Amino acid sequence: MEVDLHSSDNTGTTIPLVVANMTAIAGRRMAETVARRGGLVVIPQDIPFIVVKDVIQYVKSRHTFFDTPITLSPTQTVADAASLLHKRAHGAAVIVENNKPVGIVTEEDLNNVDRFTQLQQVMSKELTTMSDSLNPNQAFDFLNENRRSLAPVVNKSGELVGIITKTGALRATLYSPAVDKNGKLLIATAVGINGDVAQKAAKLVEAGADVIVVDTAHGHQKKMIEALEAIKELNLGVPLVAGNVVTAEGVRDLVAAGADIIKVGVGPGAMCTTRMQTGVGRPQFSAVLECAAEAKKLGKSVWADGGVRHPRDVALALAAGASQVMIGSWFAGTYESPGDLKSDPSGRIYKESFGMASKRAVNARTSAEDAFDRARKALFEEGISSSKMYLDPARPGVEDLIDEIIAGLRSSCTYAGAKNLAEFAERAVVGVQSASGYAEGRPLNSSWRG
Repeated sequence: MEVDLHSSDNTGTTIPLVVANMTAIAGRRMAETVARRGGLVVIPQDIPFIVVKDVIQYVKSRHTFFDTPITLSPTQTVADAASLLHKRAHGAAVIVENNKPVGIVTEEDLNNVDRFTQLQQVMSKELTTMSDSLNPNQAFDFLNENRRSLAPVVNKSGELVGIITKTGALRATLYSPAVDKNGKLLIATAVGINGDVAQKAAKLVEAGADVIVVDTAHGHQKKMIEALEAIKELNLGVPLVAGNVVTAEGVRDLVAAGADIIKVGVGPGAMCTTRMQTGVGRPQFSAVLECAAEAKKLGKSVWADGGVRHPRDVALALAAGASQVMIGSWFAGTYESPGDLKSDPSGRIYKESFGMASKRAVNARTSAEDAFDRARKALFEEGISSSKMYLDPARPGVEDLIDEIIAGLRSSCTYAGAKNLAEFAERAVVGVQSASGYAEGRPLNSSWRG
């Protein structure tokens, strides 16, 4: 626990995790939850500005300790609750009147009950509420003493402030939230390279975005350079991230154009077919190692984007010199991702994920164009349009996965004798591993991540 995982790239994160700007993954619920644990979520660029502004305002208004509860009225139905409970890992909704809690329902309360039954008939009215004045240690003790796994949190007036679980209280002692200068949760937003990119970026910063990510699959190109130069001229006062590239030359050119952080990765993503379609790309560790070394010479940082499927991949990217590691599809299979829960014929629950160059993503991005132009672009999509991302029964929430990743990362740092990420990148010894060496390191009788 002595390992300091704060980033050094001026983004303000306290753990080196960034959730990729994919519409199947990065929404307001994900942004709130990850920032509370110290990471950062990038809201995708193909979402209308008015929606992104609403998401930013929502995240900025969330409590840095207490979770946001699902709230319903006593006269709403079991069907209403059933459609919302899967949006929270703790599976509970608070029933409120005049913003004061009067009951609570869990998934167990909804079993074998008519869908049109009003919640006041099935809710638990024996509420144990907790004061919002308690710190994490006190909150855990309160729940433990009252033999509760969770409790609504109220202020002095009895109004609902949030909800807390025993695990949430514990996590608040292990993580520090990623916050801005006003103590509000951090959030990042993405823009593309087409149109008036500078004005889009300015509007997003004005709306409250803490980091701007200029994102395209091939970042080492003229339009990216022009977009960066235009944004940099506005001096928006927030870190400017750009990518993707995989070479030292790409890093130099984007830094010269105004980027503070370079996003590294072409083709390693789980939903990405770029390498199979085009033959373009580079093994991710090699790309990060080269790009991070070049960025360091220039006083800048890199984010490793893609190819993260195990906690080890996060540690490897940071050992190669990245300041943050971006995670995409791995987090799609969690309660906090935007999609709805679905079940396969065997009863296993999953959510759908898709690549940002896939037909599904392209259709969303070009919805304002005429039918002819959309039809032409549809001929050239890449990426997987839909993939089932199953929820891990042992780790169904994004916080569960963050626990797993950070535990592994802290352990990696201690193996290297490093007290922070800068020391980790400096002390880590880079070597080459064969396929048989990799196989040797796998658990003998385990289907470790497939």
